[in-house]
Amino acid sequence: MSEAKKSNVEIMKSIEDAQVRKEELKFNVGDTVRVSAMIKEGNRSRIQVFEGTVIKKQGTGARKTFTVRKNSNGVGVEKTWPMNSPLIEKVEVVRLGKARRAKLYYLRDRIGKRAKVKELVK
Repeated sequence: MSEAKKSNVEIMKSIEDAQVRKEELKFNVGDTVRVSAMIKEGNRSRIQVFEGTVIKKQGTGARKTFTVRKNSNGVGVEKTWPMNSPLIEKVEVVRLGKARRAKLYYLRDRIGKRAKVKELVK
C-alpha cells in the first residue's frame, strides 16, 4: 500500500473509533428487547419505545447495526438501528431467547405463537 492510502485508512479508523459507544449494548440474537429511541418531530423531541425480537446483528466497529422485529396489529414491523447511534437512549432485555442461528429471518414467515423464540432458562 502507498503512504497516502495508509494515512487515509488511519484517518477513517480514527474517525470511526471516536463515534463508537463507550459502554457496549449487551443483548443477543433471539432476545426480546425494549429499545428506547429519541424521536424528533419538528422542534420537539420525545422517547419512543419499540419492543420486539432481535432478528440480526451485523457489522463491526462504528457500522454495527441490529434489527428488531415485532407484530403490530397483525403486520410485521422491523426497525434497524446503528448500535452506536446517539438517538438510542437504552436497550433493555425483557427476556433471553434461545437461538441456534445468527440470523432469524425465518420468523418473517411465521405468525402468532409460531413466531416466538423459546426462552433461554439459566
